[in-house]
Amino acid sequence: MPRDFPRTRRVGEQIQRELATLIRDEVRDPRVGMVSVSAVEVSRDLSHAKVYVSTFGEQEEITELLKALTGAAGFLRHLLGQTLKMRHVPELHFKQDHSLQEGARLSALIDSAVQADAKHDDETDPDNE
Repeated sequence: MPRDFPRTRRVGEQIQRELATLIRDEVRDPRVGMVSVSAVEVSRDLSHAKVYVSTFGEQEEITELLKALTGAAGFLRHLLGQTLKMRHVPELHFKQDHSLQEGARLSALIDSAVQADAKHDDETDPDNE
């Protein structure tokens, strides 16, 4: 993991807030629906920003969403340049945030383990008879 610097973190947080608003209010592409900007990682030289987005839907819909956001990256970068007080606005690279799917998968694993453990305890408990 790259070393985190306070300025890059602050810039990333500001870009995250602004992009969430801009995507919701300014992007008119029908492929872009309910989307959440979950994180932004800015390079040390502030020239590139990885924008992690999450949404619910099938993988095909998410792929189309990423294509739509990538297509609108120049437009969003231009709007960011108008709102941020920066000389150079980072180039935006949109990525899928897998934390929602991973969290749901882990939750399902925990639930199944708890159910299996409870079933195993019921079968081996001598006081149960």
